Amino acid sequence: MTTMLRLAAMAALAVAVATGPAMAAEWPDKDVTYIIPFNAGGESDVTARLQEPGFNKLTGKGFVIQYKTGAGGAAAWSQLNSLTADGYTLMGINLPHLFLQPMGGKVGYKTEDITVVSVFQLTPHALVVNAGSPIKTLEDYIATAKATPGAITVAGTGTHSANHVAQVSFDKAVGITTTYIPFTGTGATTAALLGNQVKAQWAFTTVGAEQKDNVRMLAIATEQRHPLFPDVPTFKEKGIDMVGGAYRGLAVPAGVPEEMRRRISDVFMKVNGDPGFVAKMQEGGYVLVDVGYQDVPGFMGKLGAESIEVGKALGLVK
Repeated sequence: MTTMLRLAAMAALAVAVATGPAMAAEWPDKDVTYIIPFNAGGESDVTARLQEPGFNKLTGKGFVIQYKTGAGGAAAWSQLNSLTADGYTLMGINLPHLFLQPMGGKVGYKTEDITVVSVFQLTPHALVVNAGSPIKTLEDYIATAKATPGAITVAGTGTHSANHVAQVSFDKAVGITTTYIPFTGTGATTAALLGNQVKAQWAFTTVGAEQKDNVRMLAIATEQRHPLFPDVPTFKEKGIDMVGGAYRGLAVPAGVPEEMRRRISDVFMKVNGDPGFVAKMQEGGYVLVDVGYQDVPGFMGKLGAESIEVGKALGLVK
């Protein structure tokens, strides 16, 4: 290498080292593309739209929300690493989807391919029926399923998703058989329930908050009764050890530099503390969690280990 070329290479390296952290510190200096892997109207979409006012107040920028649906989120996640890695394209992620889908076969990505930068909320499981359903209680649901195995059709978002996990886990716990029917998002599953296309829905507390008197929640998967639904029992009250739901967070293309990943995470963790956002999330039936970039490896490791056991229940792991 000539002296001139060597000097040019050194100069380029110096600029990269100097500007990398600086660019991260300045993020964002324009609006951010936020890709939702599910249909409009579901929890992932609603959360993003609730985040935007806090994000705008903090940064002066907004979101360009796009939807890339299909395969229970896999259509989007399988393309994440092909997107521009400049920190301005973010994608919503759902757990345990990211663990369970690859267990089921080739879905275009592996769990370790996905660069998660933060996890910010949990939506607890809820077993829901139409308000006009003859099924009034959890006991009614179980009795009906035992009397007519497979006759209860249950809507849920995606296959090998949180809703699917809830259906399989619950059926196994109480010794019943129901028929799971996957849809492309919570909006679609709820529409199917309200239209009497299915007899029940494995959903989240958010559906109860949104639909109110249109639906009846039979039980929810929280440790204690939710303040929004004081009359709805928990599964634990009914002697069923079922606590959990779907976690949601953000991922970026693998090529995004470490410093920018940290900056993105820090900004969204600050949004998670915005009083307006907190109030809206609580009103909607969500539970906020604060898993920043530095805590993601431990969180994913723990949830991944738990998902192996879930995968066995689903028949994905031998």
